[in-house]
Amino acid sequence: MRKVVAFEHMTLDGFAASNTDLGLEWTFRSYSPDLAAFHDEHIRTDIGTTIYGRKTFVGMRDHWSVVADNPQATAHDLEHAEWVTNVDKIVFSTTLESAGWRNTRIIGADGAARIAELQAEDGGALVIYGSPTLVHWFADAGLIDEYRIVIHPVTIGVGTPLFRDKSAMNLNLLESKSFDSGALFVKYEVA
Repeated sequence: MRKVVAFEHMTLDGFAASNTDLGLEWTFRSYSPDLAAFHDEHIRTDIGTTIYGRKTFVGMRDHWSVVADNPQATAHDLEHAEWVTNVDKIVFSTTLESAGWRNTRIIGADGAARIAELQAEDGGALVIYGSPTLVHWFADAGLIDEYRIVIHPVTIGVGTPLFRDKSAMNLNLLESKSFDSGALFVKYEVA
């Protein structure tokens, strides 16, 4: 059975997104080259399908689908753009009519049943990127098997929390790593 993973960035005060644009501007200060390399390694090792909410998906699509046309794109950006374009993608949305990005399926209603079907298929992990509201839904439904979180050394005071008040759960630490920028990666399985 394929596991469901939430791969998130989080502030020290527990927020997964601010209230501006895509809500990740606070990650830039501590997103160092060693963190980027580690992040890429963990993205590509066991991921079969990426999962997004509509807002995160549109931001990712609009950014990464045009990187190849940017003459100032770094080799790292080009490599990541190719990977994220080619990987199987799912968007949970009741309003998005067309994905506009290769290898993307839209799931509207009955998401829990579709996830159960996907878990039964062969392939790598099903990984939610960003999309904290979608993470809340998956957590409430008991569908998340593992959390991979990059904790950034910043507080923002307001935003969308990664864990809501009703998100009580026990977790087992599988891995942790600190970075020169002060960021910390933790990997937990849901007990």
